[in-house]
Amino acid sequence: MTDETRQGEPFDESTLALETLALRAGHERTHEQEHGEPIFPTSSFVYANAAEAARKFKGEEPGNVYSRFTNPTVRNFEQRLAVMEGGERCVATSSGMAAILSTVLALLEAGDEVVVSRSVFGSTVALFDKYLSKFGVTPRYVELDDLAAWEAAITPNTKLLFAETPSNPLNGLVDIAALAELAHRHGAWLAIDNCFLTPALQRPLALGADLVIHSATKYLDGQGRAIGGAVVGRDAELEKLYGVVRTCGPCMSPFNAWIFLKGLETLDLRMQAHSRNARALAEWLEAQPAVARVHYSGLESHPQHALAKRQQRDFGAVMGVEIEGGQPAAWHVIDSTRVMSITGNLGDVKTTITHPATTTHGRLSDAQRADAGISEGLVRIAVGLESLEDLKADLLRGLSTL
Repeated sequence: MTDETRQGEPFDESTLALETLALRAGHERTHEQEHGEPIFPTSSFVYANAAEAARKFKGEEPGNVYSRFTNPTVRNFEQRLAVMEGGERCVATSSGMAAILSTVLALLEAGDEVVVSRSVFGSTVALFDKYLSKFGVTPRYVELDDLAAWEAAITPNTKLLFAETPSNPLNGLVDIAALAELAHRHGAWLAIDNCFLTPALQRPLALGADLVIHSATKYLDGQGRAIGGAVVGRDAELEKLYGVVRTCGPCMSPFNAWIFLKGLETLDLRMQAHSRNARALAEWLEAQPAVARVHYSGLESHPQHALAKRQQRDFGAVMGVEIEGGQPAAWHVIDSTRVMSITGNLGDVKTTITHPATTTHGRLSDAQRADAGISEGLVRIAVGLESLEDLKADLLRGLSTL
């Protein structure tokens, strides 16, 4: 093959490593022959004639119709993330919560039930309890790591099992392969929220899950710049989900898709660096007198450390830290920081810190927080890429004065 034809030939994505796919997958160059991915900030597209428009609207001919459901930049992001997760297809959404909502609207109907781990994000609980239940979808909550409880909660009406692993913010885990086997034995789908680890550190589809759900806002972006979500899986389920996004409109904007594409390019390097910093900080925090416990699966003291090593490439950036003295002590540690950002978001190169009981899980009842293990003394830290010594000093300012 000559140099004149080499660049026009497609490459075999199945032969490439994740780091390469994060940079190269999905990009179809335009006639401008751009090196970086272009942004197509247009609401609609034009056709050569009415017959072409009719064919594309009917789906008889591939091409763009309207950016709510066909946009080249969004498609580029979807194709790249699908390959990185090992899925057949991806559908991008306007947020992580929109991804969960779209999944349920696509796959479930009135009378169906979903089994959910208790240790999911507070807004996920509110979505199931306050809104989806109005339309006849019944959630049943179980302990994340109790496979017997998952099975006991399944009824003939159960169509979906939903879990975060690792959980927010206690780093609880479930054996994905075992839960997938359980779901499939009962004719249900398994959806795994993978936003804490991303495909750089965990690939649930390879372990048997049917769907992977992301808040792209977190580590897929990595710099706190945009809101977005995504669902990855088989084409059959994703076609149903695509129909929801096309009709209901919880779509990703082209500009945000371009930001997430840029985030994917450095995902592998960032997740390795996040994990390295987080593990060192967790080990240091375990030795502090004012710390009762550190919830981080990278620690040997974590009860599921062996499982984490088996199904994860590394341990991620998020940890829960129990401070002696309850809410006053936790708030003192948070308020004493000067480097860390006090915010409910995570997934940023900048370290963030928050008090889950009064922020991310504040809409839950006292009983729901207790069931999820969210104590008044719990602080969540999402470790960024700053100097480890600077992060220690930032926390010690509060810890040493309790």
